[in-house]
Amino acid sequence: MTESPQHFDLITMGRIGVDLYPLQTGVPLSEVETFGKFLGGSAANVAVAAARLGRTTAVITRTGDDPFGTYLHRALKEFGVDDRWVTPVDDLPTPVTFCEIFPPDDFPLYFYRRPKAPDLEIRTGDLDLAAIAAARVFWITGTGLCEEPSRTATLAALAHRARSGTTVFDLDWRPMFWQDPDQARPYYAEALRHATVAVGNLDECEIATGVREPRACAEALLAAGVELAVVKQGPRGVLAVHRDGTSAEVPPVPVEVVNGLGAGDAFGGSLCHGLLSGWDLERTMRAANAAGALAASRLACSSAMPTPAEIDDLLARATP
Repeated sequence: MTESPQHFDLITMGRIGVDLYPLQTGVPLSEVETFGKFLGGSAANVAVAAARLGRTTAVITRTGDDPFGTYLHRALKEFGVDDRWVTPVDDLPTPVTFCEIFPPDDFPLYFYRRPKAPDLEIRTGDLDLAAIAAARVFWITGTGLCEEPSRTATLAALAHRARSGTTVFDLDWRPMFWQDPDQARPYYAEALRHATVAVGNLDECEIATGVREPRACAEALLAAGVELAVVKQGPRGVLAVHRDGTSAEVPPVPVEVVNGLGAGDAFGGSLCHGLLSGWDLERTMRAANAAGALAASRLACSSAMPTPAEIDDLLARATP
């Protein structure tokens, strides 16, 4: 591909699909009668979240050549995300994901990504490596490492970027996409060598590091090569530790949870915004926590992503 004339604040690479979420709460999927259709997939949602905060964003991914793929292109454009690197795969359907909604903390996911998801058909030769190197932030996910050719393409993009700017590895552990954790660990280790930031919850950090205690997770991620380790601890908030010795441990922002599935992606988009803005670690984590809380208080993922004013307002109301 030819070099892009535009330098993006953020380019994400990885999963996209259609989320079909129940319009009824506390009802098992077998009994749900009505659903809402939304843009989904972690890489796409992080790009949406950052765009909502005023950042120029693009996503590298693939869809089926079908009506759901057409819908995803339209949704990305409506959210202000550049879709130039979203390409169709002729013989694979666009993935669909269902969930069940049992607030405050039970949201089972059902992924329909067989025989294979198009976003795992990203190939090295199709990458705009110049644009990836030029982006201020480049964001990849663990799911992109689970199958070829996406695995090789993801690692090639990381190697070409060579730790320029900010390179975020969203640990994004989804056990249904792997045979077992031992299969994932070598690829996670290689990605961590190229990343400057690692983000994950305790389960994801344990896959990457083999330890589970939050501070030990952060130290292990730093030892693996990153400069900033962000460990999400659910109801205990978030711990962030930088290689320079600074750290921040921020409690969660209390909200009435409607659907927690978009919270991590909203957190990620806000994290990128804070890093791009040059904020100190505590301010960045507080804003990201608030963004995640706002998304969790809403049904959808993509369309739930908050604006700067909404984040500021929640933080003002949550501060004693």
